[in-house]
Amino acid sequence: MTDKEYVQYQPLARCPLGGVRVLDLSRLVAGNMLTLQLADFGAEVIKLEPHRGDPLRDWKENGISLFWKVYSRNKKSVRLDLKRPEDKERFKQLVPTSHVVVESFRPGVMEALGLGPDVVLKLNPRVVMVRVSGWGQTGPYQTKPGFGSLVEAMSGFAAKTGFEGERPVLPNMALADMVAGLYGAYSVLVALRESERPGGQGQVIDLSLLEPLHSILGPDAAVFRLTGRIPARAGNRISITAPRNVYATADGGWLALSASTQAMAERLFKVIGRSDLIEDVRFRTNSARLEHVEELDAIIQNYIGKSSLAENLAFFDAAQVTVGPVYDAQQFERDPHVRERGVLVEVADDQIGSLLMHSIIPRFSATPGALRYPAPELGEHEAEILGSLPDLDMLDLRTGSG
Repeated sequence: MTDKEYVQYQPLARCPLGGVRVLDLSRLVAGNMLTLQLADFGAEVIKLEPHRGDPLRDWKENGISLFWKVYSRNKKSVRLDLKRPEDKERFKQLVPTSHVVVESFRPGVMEALGLGPDVVLKLNPRVVMVRVSGWGQTGPYQTKPGFGSLVEAMSGFAAKTGFEGERPVLPNMALADMVAGLYGAYSVLVALRESERPGGQGQVIDLSLLEPLHSILGPDAAVFRLTGRIPARAGNRISITAPRNVYATADGGWLALSASTQAMAERLFKVIGRSDLIEDVRFRTNSARLEHVEELDAIIQNYIGKSSLAENLAFFDAAQVTVGPVYDAQQFERDPHVRERGVLVEVADDQIGSLLMHSIIPRFSATPGALRYPAPELGEHEAEILGSLPDLDMLDLRTGSG
């Protein structure tokens, strides 16, 4: 790729959240995922980092902090140590001109620093304060370490992931943090809407990692209460519809197939030359197919396994049967649909030449987001952000007042 083909940063791009200032005290993934959504659509996100930097900077590939480069794009960086009186005072000076404060300390830490919600909301009654933690600000686990892996285990996710008879499977990505981050961005926009109403006010958002992840697992609690059944690990199958699985192709590829409606299942049976299955009592209905899923999968695998991945895709696409390839990162990047839609963007990078990352999500027709600037170096924006604050020499730091 040449320089002319790189997506260019647009520092002056007009975006729908322009004018919204966010103070981001969070560390690692959930808070950064949250503020990335806001930054991509124009919010001024100021990372208030400890002097050693957000630990996300330490997650490296070949010595390069790619997590930081991707999830801190469009943000600014200022170093602040809230244990130092002068830095605590600088934070207090920034709150009145801000709309959102995001923190991810263990519950009680902000209060111990003298910067709890009562203090923050007194400084700015309309500010939205998001408190990200593993288990929430209340309850017996509130001070328990809240890494996403523990949440993925406890939420019910791991118990239903993996193959029958085998050990539970944790995701090989920061799933709980990412889901919480998306919930968090949505919650900020709801709270900002309320604060902007006549007579509106700021508020505190208690965002745990546990509840968002559990919420996307389906109605497992309702199923258990009604039937006493606990969802079992079923590999690539699903307990509510069949067929649904991944099938090996003749050339070593994998094809995902889901026929989740009666019409699609019947279409599948016809195109593989097994119209007889439509009236077969074992496969006539979805409930029957679930009861005989082993036999059904064997029939489908036998058909798919005779042809290559490309041949299967062409055949089933032409027949309008819902299939898709199982991609790795390289195959995804090369897919023509991914390329034409610009799902991934490549920008120039001073450290590694160029950086490939996901584009702005979602796509707005009138007020889209924009890549405005790359992830910041540690403390890069201190002069810009702190330069206009009152001189701390004029303040009595013993009392925190002017």
